[in-house]
Amino acid sequence: MFQSLTDKLGGVFDKLRGKGSLSGEDVNLALREIRVALLEADVALSVVKDFVERIREQAVGQDVIKSVSPAQQVVKIVHDEMVNLLGAENNDLKTDGTPPVIYLMVGLQGSGKTTSTAKISKFLTDKRRKKVLMASLDTYRPAAQDQLAQLGTQTGIATLPVVAGENPIQITERAIKAAKLEGYDILMLDTAGRLAINEELMNEVVQIRDLARPTETLLVVDAMTGQDAVNTAKAFDEKIGITGLMLTRVDGDARGGAAMSMRAVTGKPIKLLGIGEKWDALEPFHADRIAGRILGMGDVVSLVEKAVETINQAEAEDMAKRFQDGKFDLNDMLSQFRQMKKMGGIGSLMKMLPGLGRYANQIDEANLDNSVMKHQEAIILSMTKKERATPNILNASRRKRIAAGSGLSVQDVNRVIKQYEQMEQMMRRMKKMGVSGMLGAMKGFMGKDDQEKLTALQQESGSAPGLSLSGPMAGMGQRNMLGLPGLGGQMGGFGHGGTKKNRKKKR
Repeated sequence: MFQSLTDKLGGVFDKLRGKGSLSGEDVNLALREIRVALLEADVALSVVKDFVERIREQAVGQDVIKSVSPAQQVVKIVHDEMVNLLGAENNDLKTDGTPPVIYLMVGLQGSGKTTSTAKISKFLTDKRRKKVLMASLDTYRPAAQDQLAQLGTQTGIATLPVVAGENPIQITERAIKAAKLEGYDILMLDTAGRLAINEELMNEVVQIRDLARPTETLLVVDAMTGQDAVNTAKAFDEKIGITGLMLTRVDGDARGGAAMSMRAVTGKPIKLLGIGEKWDALEPFHADRIAGRILGMGDVVSLVEKAVETINQAEAEDMAKRFQDGKFDLNDMLSQFRQMKKMGGIGSLMKMLPGLGRYANQIDEANLDNSVMKHQEAIILSMTKKERATPNILNASRRKRIAAGSGLSVQDVNRVIKQYEQMEQMMRRMKKMGVSGMLGAMKGFMGKDDQEKLTALQQESGSAPGLSLSGPMAGMGQRNMLGLPGLGGQMGGFGHGGTKKNRKKKR
């Protein structure tokens, strides 16, 4: 998401950074390019006008032009205004109140509302430790209630039993009683969708809202529909009064205009982003972090949170002990690759690293994320246990056999072994650094608020010094791509000429 906008804004800021000093005309030209970039990203015209004007008021002045680093001042102003545009307020889901806390899910048909209901329920169960009951109020779409029941089985979330012949109001009443009697913390009400906004739909949802008195009324909208999503949000808010939005399919929306416009047009916060098909492909919306990603500043806090959630503590402690003893072999390297895959792969990590976000799109387009990982695993798995444990015995004949076994070339095998040697050297330098040391090194990239969040994570992980980020996360405090397994070796030249195909063209 936002990849197209990130690339274009990155080009604008690169031009500014290339100048030692800025004139008023330089800033005005940059603002014109920012305006075009936002419009091409499908941001609403009225939103773009206000956004650019607010930046102009602050950026076109002697304080910025005569500052020590004028380009950085402009970037900071754009960042701060983007945070305000996306919503600087607290966007957390509300879970406090007398049980059951009721969530009313509304939206058009095909927006992913029912699946999102299950995803949010899973999120609240796993992350907030809440006992959740789901109930389908959709008596119109064939098998809609059965669909939610199946999703409940897949996610392990309880669903209200289906009783034939009930209308949405009756189902709502029964769901509230069941949630109270059975001690559920949260009740998710999945309302019926329609192909278009109409009075019948709105009146029914208003009746359900008045009966249920929900704590959260979440509108689910498809980010791929662009400005139609904004118009839908405005119509629902005017009639029903939503408390927040969830955008689905944001992983397929490279422009991101709907997200940029939504908060400004409706005045209601975006609370969640659906970033994939898996049950955990749900991301809380943080305006400051999203703004950082859009402007190429990275999102290290989210990256560390993902690492803490993904990396198995027991395995990490065992690996950290091995590092402290000076042990690192190809089995460890394979484990590091697999950890990175769990965290979303190379492209996903690069989007969150300062200065590397723009390269992520090139990785996706070249399919390097998947192909490189598969090749590396195939090569290591083609080795014997002894070869993985003692890589120094890998002579020419063994490498030739491994290449044949993995279906790759000897050069590919050599590349992985060279990458292993680089990682081994890096591990020696970093073996004394656990999470605390790594997080401390990252703080230089952040503002005060993010530093405070990172400090909290640092304290949280302090009891687990073995939760080492030295594999997938190693080198994060530096801008050296070799700090990431998979970016060294086979991808070591990525920042110096791109893919093999591109390098051949240049010759």
